[in-house]
Amino acid sequence: MNDTEFHKLADQVLMHIEEGIDQSGADIEYETTGNVLTLEFENRSQIVINRQEPLHEIWVASKSGGYHFKYNDGIWLCTRSGEELISLIKRECSLHAQEKVDW
Repeated sequence: MNDTEFHKLADQVLMHIEEGIDQSGADIEYETTGNVLTLEFENRSQIVINRQEPLHEIWVASKSGGYHFKYNDGIWLCTRSGEELISLIKRECSLHAQEKVDW
């Protein structure tokens, strides 16, 4: 994958996360600054999602830990657990929001 492909795929998945949060109805604020998407919850906790361009990865930092995702066969997968990015984001959002967050 080249840098252009990486940016296109990363843009798509980050936009999907933003749209999903809007659809979920949960009280989650989000802001994109540069390569970083920050999700902020009512209790002031945060999930930080950023692009690691040199590695062509997406990194997620949450109160339950840090995760690295690589694009593989059409999906972003955690390099350690194999969990899919969107599944992890939904789970972490539910943990932070203290309510089920799904879309």
